[in-house]
Amino acid sequence: MVRESKLMNTYQRAPLSFVQGKGSYLIDEKGQSYLDFTSGIATCNLGHVPDSVKAAVQQQLNQLWHCTNLFQIPAQEELAHLLTKVSGLDQVFFCNSGAEANEGAIKLARRYAQIVKQNGKYEVVSFTQSFHGRTLATLTATGQGKIQEGFSPLPQGFRTLPYNDLAALDELVSTHTCGVLLELVQGEGGVRVADPTWVKKLVSLCRQHELLLIIDEVQTGMGRTGTFYAYEQYGLKPDIVTAAKGLGSGFPIGAILATTEAAKGFEPGSHGSTFGGNPLATTAGIATLKALEAHQVLTNAKAQSQYLWKQLQELRARFPLITDLRGRGLLIGLEIQGDATQIVELARLERVLILTAGPGVLRILPPLTTKCPEVDHLINALEKSLQKLAREEPH
Repeated sequence: MVRESKLMNTYQRAPLSFVQGKGSYLIDEKGQSYLDFTSGIATCNLGHVPDSVKAAVQQQLNQLWHCTNLFQIPAQEELAHLLTKVSGLDQVFFCNSGAEANEGAIKLARRYAQIVKQNGKYEVVSFTQSFHGRTLATLTATGQGKIQEGFSPLPQGFRTLPYNDLAALDELVSTHTCGVLLELVQGEGGVRVADPTWVKKLVSLCRQHELLLIIDEVQTGMGRTGTFYAYEQYGLKPDIVTAAKGLGSGFPIGAILATTEAAKGFEPGSHGSTFGGNPLATTAGIATLKALEAHQVLTNAKAQSQYLWKQLQELRARFPLITDLRGRGLLIGLEIQGDATQIVELARLERVLILTAGPGVLRILPPLTTKCPEVDHLINALEKSLQKLAREEPH
């Protein structure tokens, strides 16, 4: 007899339950192995249960799990130093998730305007098809109506403009605008890449009007797009960066990174978190960052990205069902004629796990440690799935 679930109905869950993971693979309760090219939605960038992170966390488990932020936490200080070194920003606040990081960034932008600049501004501009989280503020900043449905009245102080639309940038600045929230590659919104010309104009307007530029790197960070952060590929320096997902190799952790100037918006009592930056999560973060560097993970990721893109381009040439291929690094979107969920389900029958990014887009997120045979496994599964779907299509 199957026990009735007591979980709230917030996910369309696949009929699978995994009990173990290692590297690029998950193992279900029947002992069957699945190639995981979701990486926990860009979270397990080092693969499942990476040895060095596991060892560091096991050691920390024997020492201290939690300590209030009213005391100094050495692992938190060390991780902050590592993040500022790799990002070029100056100060860090730790939280538990990407949504919390984006919520905190919005608060920081508003408080900087109202307390530091004393100009009374509060409006944050974001873009269509973006995704910034599920809190009331971050779902309001998210440029997708389906995410906002049923949560009215939404908080004030947000405005959404068309993504990659040069002409629309003429409407960027109002008398209330204090900041801009931007994904340089929209993960949940269809794996859409920001046009460099559009970004250049956007950055110029931010500097001209003294708007804080917030780059949401929750899904694109930690090497996912080929550089540690995606903004490096655009030659810009944000005022604020948000991070989470791959930062802890699966342990819940988020971060707000900021310049010294932007960070003036926070002072004791203005923001906080009970669990943010706890010893376990920050220890996982330190080990993750060190592993990314020590094991040349980004070098491997770039090589595997080139190999995977070449294979996908060849697949697209053979299957008209694939109408577009886009993304950066190992954040890849395949636009499909029809419902992409069908291919996700067919690939699952081949024991390969991939995602969607909207109804017509497949999202492929391999661990950055993946190897050529695993890429070949994916391509073989996609080929079989596309063949089955093509046979089922009406002629």
